[in-house]
Amino acid sequence: MKEEKVILKTEFITLNQLLKLVGASSNGAEAKYMILDGKVKVNGEMEIRRGKKIHAGDYVEVAETIYRVE
Repeated sequence: MKEEKVILKTEFITLNQLLKLVGASSNGAEAKYMILDGKVKVNGEMEIRRGKKIHAGDYVEVAETIYRVE
């Protein structure tokens, strides 16, 4: 599994925004359906809330890639 680092410049980012930022989805609608279809995990747990706040120290797993947020 591939790992990538994501550096936050704010206190948090929403899960939906993070997926768009890292290029895992091309737009908000695609990100929404990825999340609702259970294709995204946050800290090892399936997450279905688009607005879930992602903070430094969290990791997001999608499509065989882990994004570590710092």
